[in-house]
Amino acid sequence: MVSGTGNFSPFLLLILGAALDGSECFVSVAPTVIRPSLRTSSPFQQTASFLEQDEFYATSFDIIDNCAAAGQHSDELYDAVRYIDRNASKLYPDESAKEELWDRAHGSWKLQLATGGGRYTTFKPVPIFAYAMIDDTCFGNGVGLNQETIILSLLGPHYFNAKRRQMGIGIEDVYLFSNEVTQLAPGFITDGMGLGKTPEDYRESKSRMPTFTIIGASDKSLIARGGSGGIAIWTRLEKDIRPAAYGTAQI
Repeated sequence: MVSGTGNFSPFLLLILGAALDGSECFVSVAPTVIRPSLRTSSPFQQTASFLEQDEFYATSFDIIDNCAAAGQHSDELYDAVRYIDRNASKLYPDESAKEELWDRAHGSWKLQLATGGGRYTTFKPVPIFAYAMIDDTCFGNGVGLNQETIILSLLGPHYFNAKRRQMGIGIEDVYLFSNEVTQLAPGFITDGMGLGKTPEDYRESKSRMPTFTIIGASDKSLIARGGSGGIAIWTRLEKDIRPAAYGTAQI
């Protein structure tokens, strides 16, 4: 725990609110079991050769990778993303291909571009440092000054449905400056974010668990759609974000 953490209470509320508002772009987080492996690069496996044979796929991802790295929209970006999205059944024809897509989505990511909603076709740069992390059992995300200084982080289990390419997000812990402060977060905030709720809890309450649909992933960028239809694009971070966000790489 951070000594004197209570002094940060108003700040925690402010930052936490910002993170919740941004949850459509993965700025929302997930269990506190410490996990070992986190990929900083994702090699293409059996499906890679098939994907690389699709000339439009390769061209589209070149555009997406470049825009993600630069954090800048281009006139070709939306069409590139739309091609991947509309041809998902061909690009990921079976569960094995979808699992390989999921494997490529593992790692530490910086949010770079987002449409903000389903009816928008322009990707806008994200003005803050926001990250997402996917490992074998957890999803985490949050905001900070940079990848070395993370202010607020959320962490919890993910629930991946390969058939739908959809990741459900559970939130179990809140971190402030890499220190767990879950017990200090006000009830109305934790209730609003669904802290500790499982898929069964959401079903019983007849509400929907926060989810993201993975549209595409390379060893450089990640594309996902939120529940309202907005699309976010991330660039892969070279460093594992977990030590800065959670104080350890073993979550």
